[in-house]
Amino acid sequence: LPLGTGLQFWEAMRVYPLSQITAPAAQLRGVQVIRLSVLTDETTSPARQRAATDRVAAEMSIVFDGRMAEDLDVSASKTAPFDRPALGKWLRQPDEFDALVWWRFDRAIRSMQDMYELAKWAREYRKMLVFSEGIGGGPKLVFDFRNPMDPIAELMMVMFAFAAQVEAMSIRDRVIGAQAAMRLMPLRFRGGPMPYGYMTAPLASGGFTLVPDPVAVAVIERIIRELMEMEAKGDSRNAIAARLNADGIPSPRDYRQIQKGRSTGGKVGKHKRQHERYTWQAGTITRMLRYPTLIGWKMHDGNPVRDGEGRPVMLTENPILTRSEFDTIGALLDRLGRDGETAERQDTHAVLMHVIHCASCDGVMYQSRPKGVRPRGPGEGYTCRTRNNGGVCEEPSTVKSAWADDYVEREFLKAVGDLPVTEIRETAGYDPGPEIEATMREFEAHQEQQGKQRSKAATDAWQRRADALDARLAELEAVPRVEPTREIVATGKTYRDAWPAMPEGAVDADGNDLEASDEEIFVVNDARRRMLLAAGAKLTVKKGPRGGWRKLDESRCVFTISTANQIDPAASRLAEIEAEEAIE
Repeated sequence: LPLGTGLQFWEAMRVYPLSQITAPAAQLRGVQVIRLSVLTDETTSPARQRAATDRVAAEMSIVFDGRMAEDLDVSASKTAPFDRPALGKWLRQPDEFDALVWWRFDRAIRSMQDMYELAKWAREYRKMLVFSEGIGGGPKLVFDFRNPMDPIAELMMVMFAFAAQVEAMSIRDRVIGAQAAMRLMPLRFRGGPMPYGYMTAPLASGGFTLVPDPVAVAVIERIIRELMEMEAKGDSRNAIAARLNADGIPSPRDYRQIQKGRSTGGKVGKHKRQHERYTWQAGTITRMLRYPTLIGWKMHDGNPVRDGEGRPVMLTENPILTRSEFDTIGALLDRLGRDGETAERQDTHAVLMHVIHCASCDGVMYQSRPKGVRPRGPGEGYTCRTRNNGGVCEEPSTVKSAWADDYVEREFLKAVGDLPVTEIRETAGYDPGPEIEATMREFEAHQEQQGKQRSKAATDAWQRRADALDARLAELEAVPRVEPTREIVATGKTYRDAWPAMPEGAVDADGNDLEASDEEIFVVNDARRRMLLAAGAKLTVKKGPRGGWRKLDESRCVFTISTANQIDPAASRLAEIEAEEAIE
């Protein structure tokens, strides 16, 4: 500071020590300002801040009268005072109050730039800024900008803001250093967003580790089980997400919020509309199943954290998946493509989606339902849309949904209803190929930085990383591949036992509206569709004659069960005989 300014400042400090600054006798209208970076931080809790600001307000005859700006989970280093939801609103209404009261300086600002903007605002609108504690727990600080000719308040604020910014930078460096050290500690959880599927548990050596969360793991297992059935059952990741949402299962983001006792949902989409909850999406499922935390790896900036020998550092002793299971799921996701659709269109609630085909062109028939019509109601039907999609179909067919659904149910149960239901259980093998490929990508990216280091220390660090990745590649190349095995296991049920019953009160074949909800009907339809597709069922329908709207002309229909699914040799032969008879 220039000599004259510095002498003026210290003279003011000598004549008017901060401990003797008092408010005018008249009461001031104050705003109680509360800010918290992390909701779980007890040392700076909102209750503690309120108590401190209440105390200093009473000393200085400041009355709040319910005026409060409470910003929780807001960082002072990242968010300027004018950008905070609650405080920003008050700063845009300067006529409503005379003073802003904080607990400590770091609750208000952490940078010189923010200090300048806040001081400029206070000087323009002639406000008082009060802090119940000074830096380091000292006496209260009062910056009175009501006299625009007095430069002392602004000068003092500059000095304290500089101290606050230096403190913030020091805290940031300490946190980054501590996190970098903990990142290399096996099993040690350094904090931050919790990987879905895990929860914290005390570590014997101190700190916390991660263990599987039974609730989230059950959801992951359900998703994987349904994903494995997708190719055979004509399903999609969108359909899996829809069922999770219908069952009220919280998405990973909402689940973390619930675990912390916070409200779910938030602003979503281009226009940032507020939603009560975040829903499951196909992309959410894909990202979750591809992230290596499922096999217990620590991740940083999208890459595995590796030890000195190139091995991934583990974040848990009990990973949710084995490496072979993780690779099997990854390969399946690759086969299904970006969005996981196994067909050009999915009507997930239609019983015969991918079961019913047009006899003329063999194209898939899609369900259509007029707006406002309930499932199985009047006007709902399956229609050939080959022409709509630019294809050729000589005689496009159409049939009422209720007629076709009831016909297939009768024929399917007649053919296989008394036969046992079996399922295929796979035992995952192990293929080191995917990990070799991923590690090789890391190695190649690292090699691109060769020769760019200017110091010997950086060159040595680069070489250690290269040696570790090379060692890991050599270790993986020495691991033999183990092939997966498949086993057909009886479930102990017949197809008739397992066939889902339509809920009481569903709409009947004549379209009479009963009491079952649409959601209940959709669930049953979806389960029936899965069973039909797993059995290889197929229904072809010819174009109906004029006036065939009173009942189904069964001569239009041919129902078969594919032998490729090996549901049962006898049942397959029976289906073939019935198909031949129908054709004759």
